Parts: sequence; C-alpha cells; structure tokens
Amino acid sequence: MNLSATMITRVVLMMCLFLTAFSMQPVQAQQQQQKQQATWIWYPGDYEIWLANQMQNRRTERGTFFPPFWRMDNHYVLVDFHKVFDLKQPEEVEIFTEGQYNVKIDSKMINGTPKKVTIPAGKHKLNIKIYNQAHVPALYVKGNTIVSDSSWKVTYEDKEWIDASGMVSDQSGTEWLQAGFWNFTNPQIPPSQFRLPTKPMQAAKIDRKPQSLVVDFGKETFGFVKLHGLKGTGKVSLYYGESLEEAMSPETTETLDHLDINQPQAKDLVLEGSRAFRYVNIQYEPGITIADVSMLYEYLPVAERGTFRCNDEQMNKIWDVSAYTMELTTREFFIDGIKRDRWIWSGDAYQSYLMNYYLAFDSPSVTRTLLALRGKDPVTSHINTIMDYTFYWFMGIYDYYLYTGDKTFIQQFYPRMQSLIEFSLDRRNKDGLMEGLAGDWVFIDWADGLSKQGEVSFEQLLLARSLETMALSAEIAGDQQGAARYNKLAAEMKKKLFDIYWSDEKQALVHSRVEGKQTDNVTRYSNMFAIFFDYFTEKQKQAVKQNVLLNDKVQKITTPYMRFYELEALCAMGEQDYVLKEMKDYWGGMLDLGATSFWEKYDPNEKGAEHYAMYGREFGKSLSHAWGASPIYLLGKYYLGVKPLSAGYNTYEVVPVLGGLKWMEGTVPTPNGDIKVYCSTNQIKVKADEGTGTLRFKSKSKPKVKGAKIISKGNNEYEMTIEKGKEYVVSYKS
Repeated sequence: MNLSATMITRVVLMMCLFLTAFSMQPVQAQQQQQKQQATWIWYPGDYEIWLANQMQNRRTERGTFFPPFWRMDNHYVLVDFHKVFDLKQPEEVEIFTEGQYNVKIDSKMINGTPKKVTIPAGKHKLNIKIYNQAHVPALYVKGNTIVSDSSWKVTYEDKEWIDASGMVSDQSGTEWLQAGFWNFTNPQIPPSQFRLPTKPMQAAKIDRKPQSLVVDFGKETFGFVKLHGLKGTGKVSLYYGESLEEAMSPETTETLDHLDINQPQAKDLVLEGSRAFRYVNIQYEPGITIADVSMLYEYLPVAERGTFRCNDEQMNKIWDVSAYTMELTTREFFIDGIKRDRWIWSGDAYQSYLMNYYLAFDSPSVTRTLLALRGKDPVTSHINTIMDYTFYWFMGIYDYYLYTGDKTFIQQFYPRMQSLIEFSLDRRNKDGLMEGLAGDWVFIDWADGLSKQGEVSFEQLLLARSLETMALSAEIAGDQQGAARYNKLAAEMKKKLFDIYWSDEKQALVHSRVEGKQTDNVTRYSNMFAIFFDYFTEKQKQAVKQNVLLNDKVQKITTPYMRFYELEALCAMGEQDYVLKEMKDYWGGMLDLGATSFWEKYDPNEKGAEHYAMYGREFGKSLSHAWGASPIYLLGKYYLGVKPLSAGYNTYEVVPVLGGLKWMEGTVPTPNGDIKVYCSTNQIKVKADEGTGTLRFKSKSKPKVKGAKIISKGNNEYEMTIEKGKEYVVSYKS
C-alpha cells in the first residue's frame, strides 16, 4: 500500500466530507438549515445501523477478526422516497443515488434512469425508489427550490397495487417516516464513502536498536502508524501498547500487525488498520530499513464547548484528561475503549451521552448511537445481550429529551421503543420481576463476588425508570392509552421495589431476592440510583447515605463506571466536599501513575503492571475508556451546578457549589447557546444565552446584585431569576 495512491485518496475524501458535507447540529436546527440545502437522505436509522456494522467489525484480537456477540441487523435494501411540490413554474432537478433507481411523477414512471427530470408547474408528487444490497439506499436531489432534506417521506414497503386498467392504487397502508440525514451535502461523495478525518502526528521519542524501533507518541492516541522510507525485503512486526510493558511483550500484547515487505525503493507506508496505542515496538528483519515513524491521528471533529477551571491545578488536569478521554472514545459512535472492544455498549454509551451534554453537546452523536444500539425488529435479545443495558437505552432517551427538547426523534422511533419495552415486560417472572433468563447477561458492574442470582433489585429499579421514559414518550407520540398504561406499570414497579427490597433493619434496599426471600447483602448500586432518581423520601436518603454510601463495610466500587453514579448520588446529597476529595484521590491516582487518558478500572492497591491486567489477560484492561471521563459531568452538573429543569433548557437552574474550592469558572453548552458560571467564596457571575434560569445559593450575609431581585427562602438560602442575555454579578458570603 503506497501513501501516494490509496492513502492520499482516502485522506482527500475524508477532508472533503468534513469540510463540505459533515455539519452536525441539533435536530431542530438541522431541519431549519435543510430548507434550502440539499443533503443525502435515507430511511431513518438505516445508515446508523450500516455504519455501526462497519465500525464494530474492525475489532481484532492479536490479529484475529473478533465480531460482536450480539445479533447484527442490516439496512432495508429497497426504499421509496417521495415529496409533494407546488411549483409556480417548471423546475429541473438533478438526481444522485446510491443504488439502482426509478423515478415517478404523479405515479407515472419515467423511462430509463434519468439524471435530470423536469417537474411541471403546479402540485405534483415526485417518487424515487432505490435498491442497494451493499450500501444504504440513499438519495440526493438538487434543483432551484426542490432539494432532498428531512422533509421528504420514506418507506421500505409502499404496499401499492395496480388494477386491471393499469392504474396505481390511491390508497395504501404504508407507514411513511421522515427521511434520515446527516448533512452530507456533496452530491459527488455518497454516504458510503464517509471516513473519519486524520491529521499527522509526530513521535515524541524513538529508541533505535538493531532491527527494532520503540516509538513513544507521548500520550494515549488512536490512528494509523506511518513508516517513512521503508525499504527492503523481509518481515516487519508491530506490537502496540497503551503501556510500555505491553508494547514490549510480543507474546501477550492485545493488538499487533505482521507485514511482508518487498520494496526495493524507499517508500512511505501507512498501515491499513487503525490502532490504539502510546507505544509501538517495531521489529524487522535484517533486510529492512525504516527511516522514521509517525502516525495519522484519526478523530471526530466536534468542538469542545464545555469548559472548567478552578484554583486546584490537579482538578484542572482531571478535567483536561477527561475531555481527552472523551475525544478518543467519541468516534463514529460513542464507544467504550479504543484499544480492545471498539464496540458500542449501551451502558458505556449512556454515560458518554451525559458527559457529552457538558462537553460538546453533540446531539447527532447521541442519536446515531441510540439508533445503532436499537437496531431493527423483531427484538430477540436484550441490547448487547445485557438486561441492564436495555434499560440504559431507555434512560438515554429520557435524558436526550430533557437536554435537547427534541420531540421529533421520539415521535419517529416510538414504535421501536414499544417493541423493546414489550420484549422486556414479557420476560418478567410470575411475580412481575426481572430475572435473568437463558441468554440474558445481568451485568451491573465488574465486581468480585457480586451475585447476579435471583431477582436483583437494581434491574427492577432500572425497569421502573424505563417505564417512566415510555410514559413520557407515549405522551410526546400522542399515544394517550400507552401513556396511562406505562405510568401504571411504572408505579407498580416502584411499589414492588420498596415492598420487596427495602429493609427497615438495614435502612437500605437489599441487593436481591432469591427463592422468594430477601438476601442479607446490601450493595451500593440500587441505593445510589434511587437517590438521584428521587425515589427515596428525604429520611430514606439520609439513612442510605450513612448506612451505604459512607459505610466502608459495604463492598467498595473500583470501576469508574459505577464510581460515576456513586459520586453523583453523593453530590445530589450535598456532599461535594467529600466528592472533590474522592475525585482527587481516584482520578488523581491514575494521573500519579502517568495516565494520559482515564482507565476502565483503577484499584490503588494494585502495583506496577498489575494495573494493566483484566479479564484474565496481562494487558486486557483499557487505558482509555469512556466511562473514565465522568468528572466532566460531575463538575458541570454539581459544582458549576447547571442542569435543565424542562426540555431543551427552556427552564434550568444554576446551583454552584465550591465543594472546598476557592474559585471555579466554566461554560455549560445548551441546544442554542451557553451558560457561563463563575463562583468564588464571595462572588457569583452568571450569563446565559437562552431559557429562563433560577440561580440558587447559600449566603451567610444578605447578598447584593444589580438588575435582579434576590428572594430569601430562609435558612440562609436565596434564589433569583436569570434572564436570557443578561450578565449578573452577585456579591455574597459563602
């Protein structure tokens, strides 16, 4: 493979896609933009499924193809697009497609495969039907006023018939949806050619020895290794490592490449497979020479709109490394870790959605991940085969609507939500509880000795939240009967949760019930989720905080995955001082060990290379894992204190809590602007671009502000209204 041919073409295509065709905005903004801008369109959800198949099947393990464990769906191969136009004058349009197609105007077929057609003046219907087995059937139409965009209707079965006279039926049971799109606006570059862009990066250090190079890129990274001036005949082996120990262990490194080189003239070679690494151990036979090594860094170009800074430099470093971890794991979709899986896991993705709302607020990354995870009907297993991951999928939709206010997504995909929740409800046992059946993986967390037997309280709690999501979505979709049913089911599940699992003796929810009896085991999972779901009374919250969250006798959590939720529950209980110390100890502990991105798991009791082992493999642990970036969410929501109270930040609150810091400042992105917050021990500054906010804070003295009215709520608590576009400076005493 020569850079001057294959790779240059690939890079050019990448840059064209992103510079001219890949603008990602919230759905409502996209629809407004598309009124005059033509874009490629397809059956909604199909491109996301197709692209996910391409990405997830790139995984290899020591050179062996390693596909996902779960069923992989495919796109519809025959799709019909249409739109009705009312023109003042005739208009010629150009047609571009991915696949074979035919064109009809007012149900009359046009002969051949026209590249251009003229739509007469007046009201007319344009239909274009496309077939493509290999790629997603996609359409691009461009005229003076007629353009392909999300307002077009699309179906995978038109249910037409022709009578004896040759007339096409004017009635049909077809369900037409709004077209899917992703702002690919260049007609010459169809969606199937999409690739993430790359940029050159140099090595930080190269250690040269006879027939070997050990390359250090200075930090965790992802992309394609480039060998400069490669010449000779023989074998070249590359052993990748997130740690130096991994790169220097050819027998146990997780990822590697073996090349057979026959190149009499020195040329540059870019390896085909993208890899995660910091170090690369390159070994080659005596007949080979390599002049230099660099890489092409592969990335998704989204702006980091969220910011955070404070007086504590370690916390600033934790924010920066968290943001970089999110950059690495935000690719075509939100993935878990860049080295090992490179798959879309629903539990991992759910946390990425939340962190994204406080960092980039890239809504399309959320929706395309949700659609890829959901796949097609019929439902035959839980998402990723994991029971809790199905419920995280529903929770992702709940939060997506709260943060973005996007009703269109829910209205479009409500039927897929229905079929998935009904699959889950059908798998309840005789007592109406979720219990693992054959083929179900009850995950919860990576924790030694954690029982998954019987009816686990955590699964019932997540089901209750999922049913609440369904009730909300049914209202948005106009299904009043469904809303009533799901509300009833949610209330019943919450009642069972407390009737069956609450222990007055332990003042907490127990972990499980086995053979109809409560177990004695109390774990953190259900209890901490019930706090920020607001399922507990205030008395129960305080009891759980003392008896579970602050109780060292309850099994501790060692994964950033569940530390995310544990620390959120503590923040929700006003324990920001405690959580700040925990973040500095836990994430700071990884930084002290040289982490340049945050890990899948961290146990301070481990030593040396023990930190890299997992899954029974010497280097099985991911050292760049999405769920390691949770400080972004905690700092944005519970320290800067910004969160939406109604859909799309129409109303919101700002409740800054220093938690032991002397000062902090930051920006929280919203659908249509930013909310900026500064807080010190004697001053708060707030400015917001949209919505109506409420600033809440405590002050030992009477606070002062110009241009607003501060209301005393008693007990040194105050609040004031934040209006769009105004900056407020509040003097107070913490």
